[in-house]
Amino acid sequence: MKVTVIIVSYNFEQWINPCLESLRGSSVPLSVIVVDNASADNTVKIVRQQYPEVHLIESDSNLGFGRANNIGIEHAIKQGADYCFLLNQDAWIDQHTVEVLVSLSQKHPSHGVLSPVHLNGKGTELDFGFATYSGLKSKDELASIKDELVTTRFVNAAFWMIPIQVLKVVGGFSPLFYHYGEDIDFINRLTYHGYLLGYSPNVFGCHDRENRVVTRAAFIRSEWVYLLSEYANVNYPFYKAFGFGVLACVKKAMIALKKGELNNVIAYTQITGKLLVRTFIVLSTRKMNREKSLKYS
Repeated sequence: MKVTVIIVSYNFEQWINPCLESLRGSSVPLSVIVVDNASADNTVKIVRQQYPEVHLIESDSNLGFGRANNIGIEHAIKQGADYCFLLNQDAWIDQHTVEVLVSLSQKHPSHGVLSPVHLNGKGTELDFGFATYSGLKSKDELASIKDELVTTRFVNAAFWMIPIQVLKVVGGFSPLFYHYGEDIDFINRLTYHGYLLGYSPNVFGCHDRENRVVTRAAFIRSEWVYLLSEYANVNYPFYKAFGFGVLACVKKAMIALKKGELNNVIAYTQITGKLLVRTFIVLSTRKMNREKSLKYS
């Protein structure tokens, strides 16, 4: 059983050691691919010198999260991988994470993506995003979970175990999304093709992102990618996707207008325009997403 870990890096230097050392400590052997998105720091040098076992793929430009992962996935498949484990550069896992997730995947083939529990960078508490997705309020609540696998509607792609056979049905990440939104879109397609998503309450990964500042620009970008993911959501007929994407954005602009929030009126109007401009590619993407194939490889 071959598991290939894929890490997309961009200025990875500050997290290289905790991330890659955690993979060296895995209870099962791992093949590791780092796809570097033209880092400006010493990422490439450190990986080459300190982690010679890693297969490093260097891009001369920043390809974005999805496209870079697709390159790693394509290489993993060519090398005979049975599973791809997608790991964020600012994240690391405990010793038994991969072993447990592979075992669960074999026992529960209906689950196309499996994840460990996401903790914060210090490992002291739940990652804020994971707490929202899971409905858990604290790490202590995990002790009361008796099931070995918990089905959930969403877990972000910081730690994703995906069987190659699932990728050959669902495909890789859609080029419609450059950075952010790729995981939402992938899960929408996962659902469309009849797979579930779940996490193990018994293994962990740490995601070092709790100190990120949520700026207004980041909020508007999150609104854009969410509305785009709704527009492209293959689980909806097109008229409903148009309503949840484009018309929902128009509604947000109107609400902002009533509140006198001019900046938000402008932002949502611009997003509406961007959505409409992408209608043709959204339609093409929705058609492709219905196919069972290794699309976007």
